[in-house]
Amino acid sequence: MDVVSLSRLQFALTISFHFIFVSINIGLAWFLVISEMLGWRKRDGEIYVQVAKFFSRLFAVTFIMGVATGIVMEFQFGMNWAGFSKFAGDVFGPMLAAEGLLAFFLESSFLGLYLFGRNKVPRRIHWFSILVVAVGSTFSAFWILAANSWQQTPAGFIIIGGKTRLTSFRDAVFNPSTMLRFFHTVDATLIVAAFFTAGIASHLLLKNKRIDVAKKTLRLTIIFGLIVSVLQIVPFGHEHAKQVAVTQPEKFAVFEGLYETQAHAPMVLFGIPTTSPQGLKWVIEIPGLLSWVTFGNASATVKGIKDFPPEEVPPRALPFLAFRTMAGLGLFFVMVMLYGNVQLYRNKLWEDKKFLKLLVWSISLPVVASQLGWIAAEVGRQPWIIYRVMRTREAVSLSLSSEEVAFSIILFGLLYAFLGALYIYIVKREVN
Repeated sequence: MDVVSLSRLQFALTISFHFIFVSINIGLAWFLVISEMLGWRKRDGEIYVQVAKFFSRLFAVTFIMGVATGIVMEFQFGMNWAGFSKFAGDVFGPMLAAEGLLAFFLESSFLGLYLFGRNKVPRRIHWFSILVVAVGSTFSAFWILAANSWQQTPAGFIIIGGKTRLTSFRDAVFNPSTMLRFFHTVDATLIVAAFFTAGIASHLLLKNKRIDVAKKTLRLTIIFGLIVSVLQIVPFGHEHAKQVAVTQPEKFAVFEGLYETQAHAPMVLFGIPTTSPQGLKWVIEIPGLLSWVTFGNASATVKGIKDFPPEEVPPRALPFLAFRTMAGLGLFFVMVMLYGNVQLYRNKLWEDKKFLKLLVWSISLPVVASQLGWIAAEVGRQPWIIYRVMRTREAVSLSLSSEEVAFSIILFGLLYAFLGALYIYIVKREVN
């Protein structure tokens, strides 16, 4: 493999591993905000306090893992992507700086007060500390997503002397895809937290441990999980897909497996990618549905892969499969949480052993869906590192050799395998 491919592989490895902890951490912070508030406000609040105490330990471990794995991200831009840093540093750098100065320090400063201030500061102050942590985590995600969205839909800059120069920081930050990607991603972290906490609570119920904590947790997360799972499909996911159709039409065509430009464009429900020009076989589709869902008109024209320059079309199989699997998991999350709410209403949730086991086995699925979403977005952007401005092959560090990058991938792989095993061990120890 060449340096470009290896550098992309290394970045995919490090950022995907880091995002596991980010996706748990942001949603879990907001879960703690709700739990602490109920513990402070409700008459039977002590049990919610116990819920918060239990999950705050898992939150602390996850936060530490997120910090340890996140430091690598920003260093990689200088080590592996010097061409990108030189070209886009004046636009990209301020967003990363804002994330560190305005968001990360905010959440890390108040985390200590939350973890060690219980029963030492007034309840309002203690609750406020976890609220600031949650806001800081979400604010941190905003700046990272703004930077990534600028790569997807660049705005607010000009090119002078072979480098980007900001013309409007506001336009660069609030480019056409920032807010939709932000809501879509943050809601995904809430789904991750809902299944993470519901799965652990179900495990406790099946083991007949911490029954009161488990029941309160499961009741809260089943209701919360249904709300955020529905929101992920409509409006967040749907509106984000419509934005991609307008701003990155070749990516959208690959997502939908649409080869020919056509009115009454069909939506593919099932298809197997092939190497043929059309790209799919064994296709099951609904005529006109893609046009209607995307543009609100079944007769609207949707541009197909065939009408884009071949050198500007992303890889087709991986984004297509990633996007569809992600969407399928999204529907699965809604159905699981809907069933859970029905069982809760019927007062049969605690005795439904099969459903509790399903929740335990589903803990990792929202994380998988989030990873698939990033695979679809990032592979679907290729061959561009900045869409229609800079190609990925132009962004790599020229001084690196394939052997050096390959060696670093092996080291990162071994380190992350150790950290992942350590994290699972600590979580299992806390839960059991």
